[in-house]
Amino acid sequence: MQYRHKFIFFPILAFVLAALPGSALAEDGPQNPEVVTIDDSAPAHPLPHFWEEVFGSGRAVLTLRDSYRSDLRAVKQATDFRYVRFHALFQDEVGLYDEDAQGNPVYNFSYVDQIYDGLLADGVRPFVELSFMPKKLAADKNALHAFWYKQNISPPKDYAKWDDMIRQLTKHLVDRYGAKEVEEWYFEVWNEPNLDFWAGEPRQSTYFELYDHTVRVIKSVDPHLRVGGPATAQAAWADVFIRHCVENNVPVDFVSSHVYGNDKSEDVFGTSEKIPRNRMVCRAVKKVHDQIKGSAKPELPLIWSEFNASYMNETAVTDSTYMGPWLADTIRQCEGIVDMMSYWTFSDVFEEQGVVKEPLYGGFGVLAERSIPKPAYAAFAMLHKLGEERIEVDSDDALATRRKDGTRVIAIWNYGAEPDSHNTGTSKTIRLKFKGHVGKHATVFRVDHQHGDMHSAYEKMGSPRYPTETQIEALRDAARLPGPEKRDLHNGELTLTVPSDGLAVIEVK
Repeated sequence: MQYRHKFIFFPILAFVLAALPGSALAEDGPQNPEVVTIDDSAPAHPLPHFWEEVFGSGRAVLTLRDSYRSDLRAVKQATDFRYVRFHALFQDEVGLYDEDAQGNPVYNFSYVDQIYDGLLADGVRPFVELSFMPKKLAADKNALHAFWYKQNISPPKDYAKWDDMIRQLTKHLVDRYGAKEVEEWYFEVWNEPNLDFWAGEPRQSTYFELYDHTVRVIKSVDPHLRVGGPATAQAAWADVFIRHCVENNVPVDFVSSHVYGNDKSEDVFGTSEKIPRNRMVCRAVKKVHDQIKGSAKPELPLIWSEFNASYMNETAVTDSTYMGPWLADTIRQCEGIVDMMSYWTFSDVFEEQGVVKEPLYGGFGVLAERSIPKPAYAAFAMLHKLGEERIEVDSDDALATRRKDGTRVIAIWNYGAEPDSHNTGTSKTIRLKFKGHVGKHATVFRVDHQHGDMHSAYEKMGSPRYPTETQIEALRDAARLPGPEKRDLHNGELTLTVPSDGLAVIEVK
């Protein structure tokens, strides 16, 4: 059953209480709340929805599954995302490359067409990651990665054959979908070559060789196709990659890199700092942003083609309400220093560690197995409501925006304790003060331990490894947000208490 983001009726009593001056819902919280002023005359600037442009997903062949496509449609409905990125287009299971008995290349685009036809039919374009190595093209057939599907990470045995494969693929895509369409796509060369996803030695120079061959072949088919890299983990190589491209006259249309909230400062910055999980991603983004601006190609777009709060399977992180404030705070910090960010991933239809063994295991997706929405799904759906213009406010716990029709949309959050600190955190009260022309009513959407927390519901039912259909429906019910609160503004003010690890989005028309 595909989850659809619907609201059920909020209890009538809540509406009655909200309308009463001085009631618990109208003015909740302590006498000295944090005050956030939203002033129509404050500086403002455009706010592209960079955080929901791209989503990552499980490897290429999984796109052929009905469960994958169902989840894609659900997340598309919630966020209107435009691109999807995945590994292993060249994996043997996709069947693109083979060789005959004489060693001549044999191409088959049947599954490639089904993969991309399916994405486009659902209104999502490919962010094409060119990986990994077909085994018959690999210099080392035993260079297999530790992922369950054992992708080959070797350089090609013959760059003439690699070049021809890239050429035939590019020509086929342009012929099938038209140059105008494919010029809207992105082509990224490989994935995280600075880690164990690339077996070339030395890693950096052999990756540059792979990139140079690939981009030049693609550009020979259509010079307007967008190609970039280095697709590194931990914000690595961007500066030297740009310098390499400039010094060797190699085309590059964008810079891409990755980082996760629990990456270590030693790996990202070469320091021994203890960087909080909610600060790591945007500090890494700024590092690469500044490297681009200080380079010979300061106009290059920056695409953060993987990010999340954790690169491990941590149920207390990616399955929990923690993701609401973490995501909102990441948007606040990263705005203005990155062009697009790709959340890893939209669905737990995902097999890097093998077949899913239980519904909630700390998977990367915003939808769990059986399309059960996690709090992260609710957070993305709520933050999609933000306007197209950001209004400056003096707060680290709020993001104020304005839509084209004048509606103010404000996100406020309570980033609680770190998930591994064994601290449950405390509630926070925030008073919003509106200056300028403002209506008398507000609509409040929430995700927290009382709203949309299917993770807690799963634990309460004993964390069944194979939930029954009845239990699955109960988890969907727990994930479904209740109806939005209708609140009155008093003298242009609204006071809200947000639980630890809670996110609220407020609309004021």
